[in-house]
Amino acid sequence: MELGTFGIWSLAFTHGDPGEAADAAAEAEELGYGTLWLGGDPGGNPRGDLLSAARVLDATRRVTVATACVSIWDQPADRLAGAYAALPAGERERLVVGLGVSHGEIVDTYRRPYTAMTSYLDGLDSAATALPASARLVGAHGPRMTQLAARRTLGVHPYLVDSQHVTRTRELLGQGPLLALEQTVILHADPATARARARDTLAPYMPLANYRSAWLRSGFTEEDLARGGSDRLIDALFLWGQPEDIAAGLAERRKAGADHIAVQIATDARGTFARASWRQLAAVLLA
Repeated sequence: MELGTFGIWSLAFTHGDPGEAADAAAEAEELGYGTLWLGGDPGGNPRGDLLSAARVLDATRRVTVATACVSIWDQPADRLAGAYAALPAGERERLVVGLGVSHGEIVDTYRRPYTAMTSYLDGLDSAATALPASARLVGAHGPRMTQLAARRTLGVHPYLVDSQHVTRTRELLGQGPLLALEQTVILHADPATARARARDTLAPYMPLANYRSAWLRSGFTEEDLARGGSDRLIDALFLWGQPEDIAAGLAERRKAGADHIAVQIATDARGTFARASWRQLAAVLLA
């Protein structure tokens, strides 16, 4: 599956107007982004599923489309595999199904996430029409889940992590599996304004143990995680500044080991397509 070097990650593909989603997807494809990521969010109504993917696939012709990420608790593996198999063959060739275990703070049935993901992958393999390993990846953050993804899927899609995490993940994966990083960016050069937007974006994730554990493994402290996040944490998790600053930061993430970077523009609302920012970044990333 060819994802390209840079993609666009947006909650608006799953939370915004479907008609605008189709138009925005077509524009992003023409700008040259390699993959469109259909985002989900913790605590929201998860709609980053194959129905949304089908609409985006129908609106585009070449770009890869990826879900980020379908919760394994939302539907049985055989049902997801069946929905994948029902898509036209040409669309399946451009679809990556991102899978995630979500969070114990959100899912009432959450238990033994590693075992649950292993069983879910078994179910995808044994379905009447399997959802193949080459068309799925895992939103992994911990080392065991990362190694499971390396063995059983295309690779991993870490979210809201710093460069140290990327480096550790690359070491765990080796050079074969895909490391498709989500990276949130803020196109604003004023530090106070950019960090305030970053803290607003980070707020829903702060209470979630899976993310907090990942940040602590990178050397941050509980003090860094207090009061909306220290400047040190914010500047490590987010990139902000002019387009050229963002491009330089993304190059560092690539140097740390990311094969592909899914760029998310921080916006005020989940249904907002940041198309002007997509164009600004395309001029420096895809020229």
